[in-house]
This record gives sequence, C-alpha cells and structure tokens, in this order.
Amino acid sequence: MNTFLQKHRLAIAIGAMTAASIGFNTSQASSHREAPAITSMPKVDATDFYMFRSYEQEREGYVTFIANYLPLQDAYGGPNYFRLDDNALYEIHIDNNGDAQEDITFGFRFENTHKKIALTIGGEQVEVPLSQASPVAQVNDDNLNVRETYTVDITRGGRRSGQRQALTNIADNSSTFDKPADNIGEKTFGPGQGYAQYAWKHNYEVNIPGCAAPGKVFVGQRKDPFMLPLGKIFDLINLNPLGAEAGGNVDDLNDKNITSLVMEMPIACITNGADPVIGAWTTASLPQGRILNPKPDGFGTSDLQGGAWTQVSRLGMPLVNEVVIGLGDKDLFNSSKPQDDTQFATYVTNPTLPALVELLFPSAPAPTNFPRTDLVATFLTGIKLRDGTVLNQPVNVTPAEMLRLNTAVAPTPASSQSNLGVAGNDLAGYPNGRRPGDDVVDISLRVVMGALCTLTGPSDAFNVGCGPNDAPAGAAAITDGVKTDASQFYETFPYVVAPLPGATN
Repeated sequence: MNTFLQKHRLAIAIGAMTAASIGFNTSQASSHREAPAITSMPKVDATDFYMFRSYEQEREGYVTFIANYLPLQDAYGGPNYFRLDDNALYEIHIDNNGDAQEDITFGFRFENTHKKIALTIGGEQVEVPLSQASPVAQVNDDNLNVRETYTVDITRGGRRSGQRQALTNIADNSSTFDKPADNIGEKTFGPGQGYAQYAWKHNYEVNIPGCAAPGKVFVGQRKDPFMLPLGKIFDLINLNPLGAEAGGNVDDLNDKNITSLVMEMPIACITNGADPVIGAWTTASLPQGRILNPKPDGFGTSDLQGGAWTQVSRLGMPLVNEVVIGLGDKDLFNSSKPQDDTQFATYVTNPTLPALVELLFPSAPAPTNFPRTDLVATFLTGIKLRDGTVLNQPVNVTPAEMLRLNTAVAPTPASSQSNLGVAGNDLAGYPNGRRPGDDVVDISLRVVMGALCTLTGPSDAFNVGCGPNDAPAGAAAITDGVKTDASQFYETFPYVVAPLPGATN
C-alpha cells in the first residue's frame, strides 16, 4: 500500500507545490496553556501528542505514542522540580474502528514517595531540604529524597467500564515503574551524557495483557520539542508570515523542558485486524471532589479526594484548541469526548482564524467555501481520495477530532524524513500521524488558508469539497521562521531528547 500511495498524485501534487511555490519552513505545534482553566492546573496540561510508525531499525512493526505534559518547565526550578500529579489519571486513548469512541485506553497513575533523608546535626536527625542528598546515578538511588513511580493499565472497551489489566516489567514482572528525577544539574548526575545515561535506565520493556509481543514504556522529563516564536505568534502574528523568514525567528521555548509519557506498542495489538487506520488522543482527569488538606508530613496537599474522574485536558490534532475552538468553549473542549464533537462543528466549518489572518495581512484573503469541508477532512475524518485511495480515513468514520494514522504506511527512516510530512512527499508524516520532526504549524496554517482547495484541482481529486477558486491564498508561503527536523531528535526510543540541566558543571 505504501508504494502505491507514494506514486499517487496526492503526494506528487503536494510535493510539486512545495518545491515550486511554497518553500515551506519548519516548526511544530503545541497546546501550552491553551484554555483558561488549565492554566491553574499545569501538571495536567497536555502540550503535545505524537503518534507514528516507529522508525528505529527493527522496530517497524510498532507504533510510538508520545504524550507531553506540564509545560514551560525551567530547568533550574528547584528544589521540588516538576513531578506529575499523583492524584491525577493520565490516559492515551485509541479508536481502532472509526466510531469516535475509545477501544483501548492506557492509563498512567503516579505516586511520589517521600524518603525523609536526614543528617545528624548536633545529635539530632534533621531532614535535608533538597530533592537529593548527593550525586545520583541509579534507578531509585539511595541519594534521592523522593521516589517517583507509576503504573500503566490497559483497558479494552470504555475507559471506565472496560476490563483493566496492568502492564508489567519483563525484567522482574513488577507492575510498578520508576520515573527518573528531573535534570537537576551536572553536579548531581555528572557532566555530558551523565543524565542521559541515568534516564536511559528507566526505559522498560513490558508485557501487555492480550498481546503476543512486548512493548516499551518510558516516562520522564525531556527537552520541549515544540519550536515556535510563541510570543510573536500570539501578539497578533507579530512577524512576517508571508516573507522569507526561514530561520529568522527565535524559538521561545528553546530553554524549556516538559514531561513525556512514551509508549511503543505492537501494531497487531492496537488495530482491529480489518482496518489499518487508528485514531488516538490523550486526556488527563482529576477526582471530581478535592479538599486541600496538608498531609501529616507536609509533603503535598489534596490528599482528601473523591467522586468520579473529571476530564480537564484533551489533545489530539495539534493547534485545534489554540486557534480553532473559540475562547469561550476552550474549557468545554478540554472536558469533552470525540464522540460529542458535533457541538464544535461550526468552529471547523466556519473558522475565524482565516478571517483574522486576512484582517492582519490583507494580501492573504480567507477562503470563501462554506462549510469548509476541506477542514472537516483535515481535522475530523481523515483524508480519502476521490478514487478511493486512503491516506488516513477509517473505513467507517464518525467525524471527530483526533490524530489519525494509517499503520499500513511503512515508516520513513530519520535520515530520509521530510519535515513537511505528506506535503514533502513523505506519507509516513503529518497529517498521517505526527512525528517529532514534522512541521505542523506551517502545514496546518496553510491548510486553514485553503491549501487543500488549491492542491485538489478543478476535479477535486482529493475529495475535499472545494477548488482553487475558493482559496485565493491557498498557495501562500505562510511561515513562522523557526526551523527543526528529524536530526534534532533521537532515532531510537523514546525519540524525544534528554532535558536541559538546571546547572552545568
């Protein structure tokens, strides 16, 4: 299927447009602080979500999922740093039959254990004020004052009604995994690759109930892979998006870390056997009732809690809640499920972002086709060409916002990847899933301004319901002027790179 798709005119036409008239530049998209309520709950704020066929050698039969949480981490932010919420439930949901409901859910729960390391001071045992007492090198090192652990469950069926089973460590059959401490600095973990070597010890090969082959799991702090002139974008696009600015702007998050939940799962365990296309999204939930009450040892609060899980964060396709959903509905979107996305349909069919771009940059007029069926295909259904060729649309699809991946398309090695994804003639990239090096900001903004209407041609070969005359700026060279590519990430699991240190030695 991959060979056929690569020869298809979808890739040829987009690739030709890229080379001849667009000149795409590179960046990524994220959901840092994308809704009003989530700004007060950073530990459960999802920043980015990725799903792609693993491109590590000999791992091509797997799909990697990366869910990033807790944005804007300053590497020096001690002494407590950036532990995830041990009262929260972090989840990755997979829809493998196109009905906009989860069929498989992986749930992560965390526990932070206070070790109470003390020193003898004048004959008295007095607890140290730091997260570490001496240099750290091992998993659950004796010098760590806090042990961060987590469990991972798989639930088949409804996220709350299905059967839940624990993933276990192949090495010792334990269902409890250690999360590495954040990168406090080089005196704690050693210079150079010291922290990377320490964190690597927290990559786990896991047994997955109901699966013949094992998977992999890693949870830990990473350098934020989101690259964008963030301040300029939200200051009424205070840059020249129609000019030649490749590499001309500064990545405002170059000095920030995030926390990644990374899984690598066998394709056979997450597809339904009849359709290779899967959809996925990540959510975080908190107990419905929480009472702030300092714990007896002073280590945290909110230990009185109860009631049903209440979803407070949701992320699938990049940029949707930031620049598609209206300000008044952003919190509602974060609490909603894909199966209920008809309530947000007008934001997709009649989007405001193109009109705002036209207002700020009159030389880039907004598309005129309403409803915007091209955006429905991009964000809600996936793409299926008029001749029946499938890029990433399920056989039986219910329109809903999520990231979709055709697992039948073979992965592209890192050295051969185009950061333009499908637009760069690389069908293993965005919007067919999303890899760390895919340029989703530029691509998505151009699609919003009508790129698919231009590319589909008068015959509407891409089956998106519009044509070139509907999108006067469909070929506009919109860019944010920040570069990235696959070479900036690991070529092996967990792909996202080690975090920045709080101090160098």
